[in-house]
Amino acid sequence: MASQKVSQNLYHRRLVAESSGKACWICYKPSSTVLITPESDDWFHICPGHLTDRKFAIPKDEEDLAKKKKDEELEKEIEAVKKEYEEKKRKKAEKNKDKNKDAEKDKKKEEQKKEDEKDEKEQEEKLKELEKKKEPAKAAVQGPRIFELQKNFYQMRLQKKRDAEVARRNRERLNAPGAFPSVPTGNP
Repeated sequence: MASQKVSQNLYHRRLVAESSGKACWICYKPSSTVLITPESDDWFHICPGHLTDRKFAIPKDEEDLAKKKKDEELEKEIEAVKKEYEEKKRKKAEKNKDKNKDAEKDKKKEEQKKEDEKDEKEQEEKLKELEKKKEPAKAAVQGPRIFELQKNFYQMRLQKKRDAEVARRNRERLNAPGAFPSVPTGNP
């Protein structure tokens, strides 16, 4: 018997086109989500709902969760910068109302406008910088991308691979020319 390479119990989630969706391995409903090993030697269609079941598969990457957290922090930071800018703008408007009473303060008003424009440009630069940090949202399923199957399900996958290998070897043996003995050609 040839030694068979045993793959690790790690499966990556991939999406296929809806038109390419096939029956889920568990419930047989059409699904476009596929779990595949990194070596691409084992894959199967699975419903996204089954991936949330901890008794089926355990998520192994926290990358997506960390990314969501980072995006939320960036959103909060952007909102804080916007609020700070609005607050400064409102205060300056109040100061400008008081200063409008004096004609002599027109020069200061022009200076104030220049400062406002400068602050506004700085604010826009900060917002652009923060927006650049945000990555464009992908059209992907939310949640982890790498899973480890529970022991029983992984054993089922291994057994299915073994059965397929045995069936392949049996087909090869049957198609081989020397698989059956020849018809006896003896004199009676």
